[in-house]
Amino acid sequence: MRWALVKVSLAVTAMVVVAFAVPLGLVVREMARDRAFAGAERVAAAVAPALSITTERDQLERVVASAGSDAAMAVHIPASDGAEALGIGQRRAAAEDIAAVRRLGRASTSTVSGGSTLLQPVALSTGEIAVVEVFVPESEVTNGVGTAWAVLAGVGAALILGSVAVADRLGVRMVRPAQRLVEGAHELGEGKLGARVPEEGPTELRLAAVAFNSMADQVVQLLANERELAADLSHRLRTPLTVLRLNAASLGEGPAAEQTRAAVEQLEREVDTIIRTARDAKPQTAAAGPGAGCDAAEVVRERMAFWSALAEDEGRTWRVAGADRPVRIPVARADLAAALDALLGNVFRHTAEGTAFAVDVHNGDDAVIVLVSDAGPGIPDPGAAMARGRGSGSDGSTGLGLDIVRRLAESTGGDVRIGSSMLGGTEVRIWIQLDGRERAPRRRGHRGTVRRRRPGRLVPSFNRPRSLP
Repeated sequence: MRWALVKVSLAVTAMVVVAFAVPLGLVVREMARDRAFAGAERVAAAVAPALSITTERDQLERVVASAGSDAAMAVHIPASDGAEALGIGQRRAAAEDIAAVRRLGRASTSTVSGGSTLLQPVALSTGEIAVVEVFVPESEVTNGVGTAWAVLAGVGAALILGSVAVADRLGVRMVRPAQRLVEGAHELGEGKLGARVPEEGPTELRLAAVAFNSMADQVVQLLANERELAADLSHRLRTPLTVLRLNAASLGEGPAAEQTRAAVEQLEREVDTIIRTARDAKPQTAAAGPGAGCDAAEVVRERMAFWSALAEDEGRTWRVAGADRPVRIPVARADLAAALDALLGNVFRHTAEGTAFAVDVHNGDDAVIVLVSDAGPGIPDPGAAMARGRGSGSDGSTGLGLDIVRRLAESTGGDVRIGSSMLGGTEVRIWIQLDGRERAPRRRGHRGTVRRRRPGRLVPSFNRPRSLP
């Protein structure tokens, strides 16, 4: 916008300067010419009275010498009554031009070498017409024209530079508030809720800044209300959790009882974490540092150890591949565990007992893929299932679990895809972008390796099912 204003101002001012300076320069040249010929007319008029009295050469030569220079003036007297034609001074005009002036009886000018001549007719006492020729050199015709044109050019240049400077200042005054508005929008989009825009500049930009600041205040208020609501809802879960914990304590001993008590304890920790996070007034906006992240293989083994007990109770076969070696990813341990629990919980919730499932971890050059697949009926509409709050359409499905998984993947620059698995059911692929972070080297020939099909795509090589040791 700034340069556009400068260009428009430059074009308009240049057109105005040309429209006024060119005609004015021509007027100055014509005025100089008129001034030069007016002087020549005065010189010719000084000789006219003497011609009306006498035509003697000696007297006329003295008159011409007193009026000017005989090199710049000439007098042409025609022959009459047997007298020969008389010429005084140096003639420069053509004979035809002199004859035409004598015949027409009015003054005229003609161009000659080195300038122009003024031919002024004068009536003699004999009734004949004499012609007074006054030479006007070119230097006298153009005297002062160059200086005037230079002054006009300087004034025009000054006007153009001044208009450009004024347009640039106006452009800065308009562009700077717009840039601050853009910067404020970026900061707010990055999670810096304290971003505000100064309400200055033109009226339209001031109104835009007022609207932006009002919107930012509403966003802060909405987020605060959402945090309070999340904290309140989470706090309400403590009462039924207390009942579950008391009931779990009375189950006695055994693997199922221990699993139940561990699940209740983990649920209590998660609720406490949600409450603390919701009460935190400062949202997390900074990127994870070089040391942040977790070992995806370790988290997969831990969560599969938790879900394996329920799988054995329901008669489900399961397998894990690629989780026997470290796989570093830029994701918090709790976030990855929550995503895996959401996907595995969907398997147990939406497939019949005895349905097999598998978790595969594939370590690529620039990404890590976590595949959760099952042998269930599949998802009819994967696109609708990825929409937050919609789910798969079955009872008890809200779609929030898949939304948790999607947000985890997108926080690293990756994505989530739903498709058909090799087991015949649903396959959820979590693509976690590594962004060049250091990873443990892969061993050649190891199970669960990844082969390249084309740049930007990883194709996993599946292995036969196996159980955790």
